[in-house]
Amino acid sequence: MREEIETAGRLLIKQLENIKFSEPVTHTYNPMDYAWDAHHEYTTRFAGNKKQVLFLGMNPGPWGMAQTGVPFGEISAVRDWMGIEMDVLQPQNPHPKRPIEGFACKKSEVSGRRLWGLFASKYPNAEDFFREHFVTNFCPLVWMGETGRNITPDKLPKSEFTPVEEACQSYLSTIIRQLKPTHLVGVGAFAEKQLKLTANKHLGDQTFQISKILHPSPASPLANKGWPDVPTQQLKDLGLW
Repeated sequence: MREEIETAGRLLIKQLENIKFSEPVTHTYNPMDYAWDAHHEYTTRFAGNKKQVLFLGMNPGPWGMAQTGVPFGEISAVRDWMGIEMDVLQPQNPHPKRPIEGFACKKSEVSGRRLWGLFASKYPNAEDFFREHFVTNFCPLVWMGETGRNITPDKLPKSEFTPVEEACQSYLSTIIRQLKPTHLVGVGAFAEKQLKLTANKHLGDQTFQISKILHPSPASPLANKGWPDVPTQQLKDLGLW
């Protein structure tokens, strides 16, 4: 199980490193590559058994997975709750306004703090959460403009996003086949859409309950007002909590 996910992950890194992006993208990070040790530790420790629920995010945030290699990788959650802290290398062509400091980064990833905080509030021991749940991102790439602003996958031209989407759907399908979850939960609408597309294209022989919960982004007024009550109720309504 872990070996298949590792092999698929290394293939995804190779597939993505050959894709070129045009303006307004000026810098692209792949923390799955330069933070491989921490990412691999995460999957090795927590993706070794069947799951009931797979949560899917979109792509890394600059102060979360971009620093730690772990999805929604708020440093305190990864270090203190999961017990993971590894050396992190540097990306090629680092952006001066988006430095990679690894676990020494002092900034907080709000989305990660909210999401992992929600899970940790119900499961104070991380192993208890990961016994039936796993969290991954659809795409491991971070895109930035000249000013350092974040560029989300849905803002890329279709011609550039399509090869990314195809490679990431293939990787996601491997994770699903290995972990065999019955519930696929998108963290936000983009992730839910990709779960449906991946299931239809790659996993037509299987049946899942596909749904979504509120994305914890601070750019979302609903998340700012309703976190953690809204996603907690959504998970209850889905019969997962």
